[in-house]
Amino acid sequence: MTALDVVIMAAGKGTRMKSSMPKVLHRLAGKALVQHVIDTANELQARHTIVITGHGAEQVEAALTSTDAKKTLRFARQMPQLGTGHAVQQAVPLLPDDGVVVVLSGDVPLTQADTLQALIQLCDGKQLALLTIEFDDPTGYGRIVRDANGQVQAIVEHKDANETQRAIREVYSGIMAVPAKLLKPWLARLDNNNAQQEFYLTDVVRFAQSDGVPVVAHKIADAAQVAGVNSPTQLAELERAYQLRQAHALMADGVRIIDPARFDVRGALTCAQDVEIDVNCVFQGQVKLGQGVKIGANCVIANCEIQAGAVIHPFTHIDGEKLGVTVGEGALIGPFARLRPGAQLAAEVHIGNFVEVKNSTMAKGSKANHLAYLGDATVGERVNYGAGSITANYDGANKHRTVIEADVHIGSNSVLVAPVTIGAGGTVGGGSTVTKSTEPNALTVVRAKQISIANYKRPVKQAK
Repeated sequence: MTALDVVIMAAGKGTRMKSSMPKVLHRLAGKALVQHVIDTANELQARHTIVITGHGAEQVEAALTSTDAKKTLRFARQMPQLGTGHAVQQAVPLLPDDGVVVVLSGDVPLTQADTLQALIQLCDGKQLALLTIEFDDPTGYGRIVRDANGQVQAIVEHKDANETQRAIREVYSGIMAVPAKLLKPWLARLDNNNAQQEFYLTDVVRFAQSDGVPVVAHKIADAAQVAGVNSPTQLAELERAYQLRQAHALMADGVRIIDPARFDVRGALTCAQDVEIDVNCVFQGQVKLGQGVKIGANCVIANCEIQAGAVIHPFTHIDGEKLGVTVGEGALIGPFARLRPGAQLAAEVHIGNFVEVKNSTMAKGSKANHLAYLGDATVGERVNYGAGSITANYDGANKHRTVIEADVHIGSNSVLVAPVTIGAGGTVGGGSTVTKSTEPNALTVVRAKQISIANYKRPVKQAK
């Protein structure tokens, strides 16, 4: 099997983005445009992936190096930017002679791996294969010129095309597959004798013709796969195209999404049977939803596993970051709840409105139904955690843990000052500030004696 090397052109400034950020670092579905292209190259199991940088090269290379865990990326600089052919010329020293080269664009994020596989097969290690598409309005694209037998003869850039050629609807996508041993000498023959005075990569078609190398085209119909990003409007259009693709794939597997136009996945979402997702929900990182999970409207959920039968009520925010979050079977979360990294909730746990849980475990059947904070806590089974209660887990320098054993009742507006253990079956009276551990089954009340002053007169504002 012929080795595959991918070249990604990512040197452009992106003037129409009107941003100080290099265009290829703008994010689609929570990920840089060029990272989508790199991920596709990884799906193809490319031997080398070479990113051509130019405008903002240091920023682009630093961003991609930080995500290149396997250290497979290579970089080449295009300074100045003198056209697509000039860009690929910069990769020549990094390209072995024995491979097939696939040329991609860093601002075209939605090309699918199976499309590229078909293009590579058409190349067959000996032909120049072009990815093409037909547009009703092909303005700005290079036209595919064919002979009377339908064979590709040339690609003519829009600014160099005559009226007859501009009427052609089949255009070049900017993506090609070509053997390196053919591409390298063709790149050396490029010139800039054209309207743009640039070195066009598309001129290699003319060289292939003169050298007797077949030029073939793989024509697709899905415009989103070849759509580039040149403006914030185009970025938003591709974002919605991507999200609709994710929604339709999930719905094909049985997920009920109330409105696919108001649904966002910015990572990987895995769903079991009979999952229901209401409107305006955002899923980030790695999210797994078990059978029958229901997600209410306007939730933001990241890096967590929600097990079968759990209900996430509207306006809940869950973000596991690196530690992750687990929501157990049949749990009820929200509305307006917040689960932070390290929240591990067992089956049938209830977390109500305006409750925050961070780096804490809650065993089966425990409840914190409203206006509470649990941080760095270990909570046993069937605990009832009252409204307004908090674990005071931070002493100004270090975090400490609170242990609440099974069947404890914490009264409203209590403060548990860690490190402290509330013994099994114990009760903490409302309004208590507990600084010492308690015995099992004990009632603990820590508050000042109530004083009532009869006929008390409030201060009266003095007239000026």
